[in-house]
Amino acid sequence: MTYEELVTTIKEAAAKADASKIQDHIAFQFNVEGEASGAFYLEITGGEIKVEPYEYYDRDVLVTASADNIIKIMNGKLDPVLAFTLHKIRVEGDLGKALVLKQIIQ
Repeated sequence: MTYEELVTTIKEAAAKADASKIQDHIAFQFNVEGEASGAFYLEITGGEIKVEPYEYYDRDVLVTASADNIIKIMNGKLDPVLAFTLHKIRVEGDLGKALVLKQIIQ
């Protein structure tokens, strides 16, 4: 998988997510390790989700993981809390805001 394919896959998964109850602004940066390495961000503003292939320097949460684990999380096949507990992902920043990811993908 290429970086561009990964970003497209994440955009498709985000389009299916429901952030309508999240009215706060929350910005996640994902640093992808291994195959399809790079960085992209997922931003929630006023219940809308936006994914772009750029770094987000004013982020609330930084998630570092493999492309495979990020895809599994975004498709609801891997619980983000379990992934964190099993060290499949690393999370820095506001852990309370990080939990919003679990809310929007269920």
